[in-house]
Amino acid sequence: MVGLTINNVKVKAEEGMTILETAKSVGIHIPTLCHMKNLLPTGACRICVVEVQGMRGLTPACAYPVVEGMRIETNSPRVRMARKTIVELLVENHPQDCLICVRNKNCELQNMAQIYGLREHRYEGEKKEHAVDISSASMERDPAKCILCGRCVRTCGEIQKINAIDFSHRGFSSNVTTPFNKGLNISDCILCGQCILVCPTAALREKSSSKEVMNAVNSKKKFAIAQIAPAVRATLGEEYNLPLGANITGQIITGLRRLGFKKVFDTNFAADLTIMEEATELISRVSKGENLPMFTSCCPGWIKYVEQNRPHLLNHVSTCKSPHEMEGAVLKTFYAKKMGIDPTDIFVVSIMPCTVKKFESARAELAEDKLQDVDAVLTTRELSRLFNMAGIDFNDLPEDDFDNPLGESTGAAAIFGTSGGVMEAALRTAYYQLSGTELNSLEFSDVRGSGGLKEAHVEINGLRLNVAVVNGIGNVSSVLDEAEKKESKYHFIEVMACPGGCINGGGQPIHQKTEKIKKRINALYEIDSRMGKRRSHENESVKKLYREFLGEPNSHISHKILHTEFFDRKKILSGK
Repeated sequence: MVGLTINNVKVKAEEGMTILETAKSVGIHIPTLCHMKNLLPTGACRICVVEVQGMRGLTPACAYPVVEGMRIETNSPRVRMARKTIVELLVENHPQDCLICVRNKNCELQNMAQIYGLREHRYEGEKKEHAVDISSASMERDPAKCILCGRCVRTCGEIQKINAIDFSHRGFSSNVTTPFNKGLNISDCILCGQCILVCPTAALREKSSSKEVMNAVNSKKKFAIAQIAPAVRATLGEEYNLPLGANITGQIITGLRRLGFKKVFDTNFAADLTIMEEATELISRVSKGENLPMFTSCCPGWIKYVEQNRPHLLNHVSTCKSPHEMEGAVLKTFYAKKMGIDPTDIFVVSIMPCTVKKFESARAELAEDKLQDVDAVLTTRELSRLFNMAGIDFNDLPEDDFDNPLGESTGAAAIFGTSGGVMEAALRTAYYQLSGTELNSLEFSDVRGSGGLKEAHVEINGLRLNVAVVNGIGNVSSVLDEAEKKESKYHFIEVMACPGGCINGGGQPIHQKTEKIKKRINALYEIDSRMGKRRSHENESVKKLYREFLGEPNSHISHKILHTEFFDRKKILSGK
């Protein structure tokens, strides 16, 4: 331990701690823009500079370790002036369009300008001009709003290990861009949106589908249907300052009906349906010893990754569509026929925690007779904006129930929204299908938590079923290498591109605190624990769907409606 003084407060700190960490430990706030917890500091933005007695210049608090006897001032006139000047220079090179910006009132640069009292333009001059990259179906990139903090670059490179973007040029011409400044649609980007979550401004943002959705909702011809993903119900409340992890499912349903949706269904129904198909597919592969390990196919970011980087492993990926695509397919076949609605009139909107779901919904192979399973995807953030536009106040909304028959679900479906949830749900049903008996304990603690690679096994009728959960696409390489070498000990592997799973998806409310993710996850596990039925094979509406329409899991019609195929995306992009 070392002793030092910060703002005349005597402090004890562990040797090696930075000034920033030490100040925070005693409740002293130092602002940052480039700093990212758990990653090595860069000291790039200089917003965190402090005055250290005996040092000539100002010192970046995020990158400088404390030493015995240090005397530090974090809020001296010199420090405040330096920070204000930095913010002024950033603002002057930034588009002056706050009132029409998607991050208005949720922008870190805007907050800094308010904190340091910017009231005039003192450094007017030449500004960088860049075209907005709208090539992707999921995201937009606006370099003019980039403040070069580097958080997106580090997230993409160090956490996700995709390296789709990086710094280019120097000095005034510095820029964050894709290789050769090409569009995101032809880069290595998997559209996970993790860069959006760390971007302090609107330099990275989702591509809005709000106008398209509201046109359909207001159309007299269209029969607009909404479906809600598991993770959305535990996060949307953050946009309304409700307690972290608050389950507001009933209010969301009411809000969607007030927006004008004719029916509101639960994607959790299709999550149960996915488990029935996926568990059956797994059992078939294990019994035949073919294409093992089998990887889950629920995460479109992971699917895009394997298509781009390891297409020779595509035969190891489950052929199941993701839950919201299954729901859309059932709505435009079984439900349309049952209700006497022309499928071309049905407009399915998925409320998702994810940005890459927008890309997924536009995939040509996720269509029947050129009719897409899902017509549009709204992120959690987009939905809150639509509610605000419609004057819907969550504090006064009564709760309502999902429409049936495609609204019933089990606890197994609820945990789809967190890393390890799909695996846990699949094991509950696979165990029953193989043994004819139910598991005594439904909780698989080994696949829960924030580990990058989690392992577990379950004994079923003498079979030791080995499984793994990859939490974040940056941790997937080792299991893929083993699969390529045919050295994998696993039978079944879940991969979620976003760390934490969908609960931390790129379309969720913007945050910078890991404790928020934990509370979101706990909310989903609590929903599961309170459900009367916690296994997908107990869903009566799913059973009825098989009796009336699908026959049985993995049947011919199930494969036609609920399964798909994947492609070598590098060949598609090259035109080969």
